[in-house]
Amino acid sequence: MNAVVQTSTLKQIDAGVLNVGYAEAGPSLGPAVVLLHGWPYDIHSFDDVVPMLASEGYRVIVPYLRGYGTTHFLSNATSRNGQPAALALDTLTLMDALKIEKAILAGFDWGARTADIVAALWPERAKALVAVSGYLIGSQEAGKTPLPPKAELEWWYQFYFATERGRVGYEKYRREFAKLIWQIASPKWNFDDAAFDRSAVALDNPDHVSIVVHNYRWRLGLVDGEAQYDDLEGRLAAFPVVTVPTITLEGDANGAPHPDSSVYAKKFSGKYAHRLIEGGIGHNLPQEAPKAFAEAIIEVDRY
Repeated sequence: MNAVVQTSTLKQIDAGVLNVGYAEAGPSLGPAVVLLHGWPYDIHSFDDVVPMLASEGYRVIVPYLRGYGTTHFLSNATSRNGQPAALALDTLTLMDALKIEKAILAGFDWGARTADIVAALWPERAKALVAVSGYLIGSQEAGKTPLPPKAELEWWYQFYFATERGRVGYEKYRREFAKLIWQIASPKWNFDDAAFDRSAVALDNPDHVSIVVHNYRWRLGLVDGEAQYDDLEGRLAAFPVVTVPTITLEGDANGAPHPDSSVYAKKFSGKYAHRLIEGGIGHNLPQEAPKAFAEAIIEVDRY
């Protein structure tokens, strides 16, 4: 049995437009940590992180993002929207539902971007931040700028999802697709079938494909978001500085597209540190290097 399930109780709670599935561990009155996963991963990326934090007295919350696992929409009429501002508000409404005023936010991939956004726009809700690959806030306008061909190649799946063939292909081959991304993004991580299968179940969520495809099409400006998020996206398009204490992490073998740490260091104006995690560590850093990830959370809490 995996560590998240062993050390916690899987729960459901209504929060905003969602009924959120989440794992919880540690003392209920402990300082809160919210761990946010990415695509195409799930809460099991934090299996070995959770018990380390819980044993240090933290209340650890690990939600399934919209479109993953047991998280589902409360209404069939709600747009299956994957834009970044919507994901960030999901985190805030979950914190509200759980009566968490302030939390340390930590994540990778989509989860790091979501944590970045919450920390940048609502610093009063973020005690501190741990973000794999650093500052990932973007905008549709920025997405219009072409990259050099080699860099564009790394985003092949984004262009695939821009087509109807890509949507149908992901629907049909979502597990094969996810395994390929795992292999490309973490070329030196020898995960086994059991580890992959534990996470792949979360991709069976009926809204998963719609959320993923909308997210990547939105980035390219091929689809609209919802008007209620326009103001937030406008603020994000100005690339706001993150003022809360932050540690950014990067694996030395991250095969996914990611910025160099020198590009974003000045986007963090509070106490800040960057750590390169060595040893063939790829994109799914919390699962590949859980001790380093947990230690960063404990360290940034002391900043």
